[in-house]
Amino acid sequence: MHAKDILIEGYGRIAEEVHAVLDGLDARTLNARPPGGANPVAWLLWHLTRVQDDHVADAFGLGQLWHTRGWEERLGLGLPSGDTGYGHRPAQVAAVRVASGELLGGYFDAVHERTLGVLRSLTAKDLERIVDERWDPPVTLGVRLVSVLSDDLQHVGQAAYARGLLQSADA
Repeated sequence: MHAKDILIEGYGRIAEEVHAVLDGLDARTLNARPPGGANPVAWLLWHLTRVQDDHVADAFGLGQLWHTRGWEERLGLGLPSGDTGYGHRPAQVAAVRVASGELLGGYFDAVHERTLGVLRSLTAKDLERIVDERWDPPVTLGVRLVSVLSDDLQHVGQAAYARGLLQSADA
């Protein structure tokens, strides 16, 4: 198995979990804060999608689908254009209210498909390319892709947990 196949498998698992979290979830539950003030499912899924969109686009010299495909306007969150949710305070988290799971899932699916497209084109040599020199050691494409994979899996796990908390509170 090649490294790109492992990455494709990993990113595929993010997609499976995002769809499992969104399946049958109404807008009220999607946007609700779980007991204890944890981040809402909508914010978690929006954030993981924005991070993947931002980081993959940057690593491959592409435009973010948030901007180039109109997702910023469709979701209409009113946040600064480059916002990915990193460092959001509670009020900013609360401002991320999504009209439906279908809309949020549409953005995720567009980003996921683009990510799979670039992953399929990778060679082993590509993974060694430096994509960020602000770190010591500099970040390679392989490290960046694993970083996004890890971050997204953590956030989708949090979203699944938040959904469970909300549904058990409603029961």
